Amino acid sequence: MAFLEIDQVSFTYPKHDKPVLTEIDLQFDRAGITAVVGPNGCGKTTLTKLMIGVLQATEGEIRLTGRPIADFSLAEIGRRVGYVFQNPDLQLFCGTVAEEVGFGPANLGYEPAAVAERVGFYLDYFELTAYRNTFPMHLSHGEKQRLAIAAVLANEPDFLILDEPTTGLDAYRKRLLEDYLKKIARSGRGMILVSHDTAFVDRVAERVIVLENGRVIEDSRRKGKAADEA
Repeated sequence: MAFLEIDQVSFTYPKHDKPVLTEIDLQFDRAGITAVVGPNGCGKTTLTKLMIGVLQATEGEIRLTGRPIADFSLAEIGRRVGYVFQNPDLQLFCGTVAEEVGFGPANLGYEPAAVAERVGFYLDYFELTAYRNTFPMHLSHGEKQRLAIAAVLANEPDFLILDEPTTGLDAYRKRLLEDYLKKIARSGRGMILVSHDTAFVDRVAERVIVLENGRVIEDSRRKGKAADEA
């Protein structure tokens, strides 16, 4: 059974006549790295928002671990599927950088020492330690992007969806992110990357899904070796 199943899903925004997505039929296992690519306006972000229950399909059904996603609360989905927004300003809400990374693990019931250890690891990995007591909105865009990714990864969800995760990252930090995503994939967790960064996709993705005009026009597993590369 696939971790996420999209069964003949179409979606039209209210007060719009033209569907954004039409008869999408996809399955995602809880393993591997899949990239979803395509031109602006083709429905990539809309598709991912349907996967986390923020939007509801106009037609068809999305299932998470075999159950209709409508049966889950947003909090239940969030514990299983971590989502990194394209705009980190929509995701950051705590008073300090350290609190942002520790918020999820603390609310999941981890002991304070375990939360502190996890916060220290992710701040160090994404080179945010110097900002641990900084108000997140005072960070640069690239720093906010790294913080949003760190905060989601700290929850260690079963599956990740990252919308344009390399935005604002320089080449060095893209490489750090690439290495960490590959480690996650090797640990048996899956992820979807929505990206225009073709070089990053070529290095990371095992499977590439191409959307155009709201339809899947290509679904290829052309990068099967990527997850094994260090």
